[in-house]
Amino acid sequence: MAYDVLVIGSGPGGYVAAIRASQLGFKTAIVEKESLGGICLNWGCIPTKALLKSASVLESIKHAEAYGLKASGEADFAAVIKRSRGVADKMSKGVQFLMKKNKIDVIMGFGVLKAKGQVEVTKADGAKEVVEAKHIILATGGRSRELPNLKQDGKKVIGYREAMVLPELPKSMIVVGSGAIGVEFAYFYNAMGTKVTIVEFLPRVVPVEDEDISKELEKQYKKNGIDILVNASVESVDVSGNGVKANVKKADGNVTLEADIVLSAVGVSSNIEGIGLEQVGVKTDKGKIVVDKFYQTNIPGVYAIGDCVPGQALAHVASKEGIICVENIGYNEKKYNHQPEALDYGNVPGCTYCTPEIASVGLTEKAAKEAGYEIKVGKFPLSASGKASAAGATEGFVKVIFDAKYGEWLGTHMIGYNVTELIAETVVARKLETTYHEVLNSIHPHPTISESIKDAIEVAYGEAIHL
Repeated sequence: MAYDVLVIGSGPGGYVAAIRASQLGFKTAIVEKESLGGICLNWGCIPTKALLKSASVLESIKHAEAYGLKASGEADFAAVIKRSRGVADKMSKGVQFLMKKNKIDVIMGFGVLKAKGQVEVTKADGAKEVVEAKHIILATGGRSRELPNLKQDGKKVIGYREAMVLPELPKSMIVVGSGAIGVEFAYFYNAMGTKVTIVEFLPRVVPVEDEDISKELEKQYKKNGIDILVNASVESVDVSGNGVKANVKKADGNVTLEADIVLSAVGVSSNIEGIGLEQVGVKTDKGKIVVDKFYQTNIPGVYAIGDCVPGQALAHVASKEGIICVENIGYNEKKYNHQPEALDYGNVPGCTYCTPEIASVGLTEKAAKEAGYEIKVGKFPLSASGKASAAGATEGFVKVIFDAKYGEWLGTHMIGYNVTELIAETVVARKLETTYHEVLNSIHPHPTISESIKDAIEVAYGEAIHL
């Protein structure tokens, strides 16, 4: 079997790349070892949001009286998990439909680079077949990173996959790591009724975010009964008893934490082992495949996108990388009329779907100062937002950062109700090189949370109306 484009991996990088290749007239196939949609649709982005929605609904029921309502309810944990799996299954079937619609062949099995233009696919029954393609795109994704002193056994020390399908609700849980995965699961299990403790190695939770965001999330989490240890590391775990005993090193000495289960959420490792990189000579560095700005590896005809290359390990990044990669192939093959623009990794939005939600893009206040900018900073509390008050969700704020000299929008950092839906305004505005002046002259609808962005900009420039 011979193709123009063969994609290994069907996550949000791989399946999007395959669809774009088909649209450009390439004969395309995709190799997938497990389920169409990859981790994102089956074990990541989508089913976790279903879990978080269930947690949010439960919290609303618990606080119904605040809305003038009488309601009661309790979590049916098994039903919550079942709903999440159903949402994931539906999305995976949606990708199956898209493959058929775009006439993309789906080859189920594990793909390995064998030689120039050749991939050997091992099927579930052990049968092997060699598939030939002029262009091979590696979109093999990532998996839960494992620390040497925190080995995952899938039962008492688990990763995110097991955290999504636990057979019963644990009474207590230690979450190691406070990135997006860690704080999302901490929120979910706390809302469900689990006693949660977060252990973070760095000085603050969600350490990639602006410092003000970290402070606000820690405040809200502690208010909800989540214990947080920062500047702390799990040195070892004892799983010999009924639960887990974690030896935690802190600046002021070691402590032993006990819980039913430990969730390791310390990041993602790339899936680059066993796929034939060494056999064909593809260069790697620090666990990532080395690529140029159009995702070409050092081997002609072999490309890589998504979590297996440097850059943010985010679904929307992988999708855009896949499109850029394929459009550049199309340009070189005279199937696309211009060379695509390289991805600006400095303008990639990040979203965390705990409650309160977090969304950000661009420079933090600290990074802007370190880069030498003279800045104007505006911060608008959602307690002053009419929509947030009406929704009963006044926690958090919108923070904007502008270059004082030219009015360039350097960054936005938000924590609060529905803010993940708002960050795209900043992304588009920064792409268009908009200044504060254009944004203030663009009417934002009232009452919405989105007008808090305008309000924050007014604060930055001393024109605050609602504060």
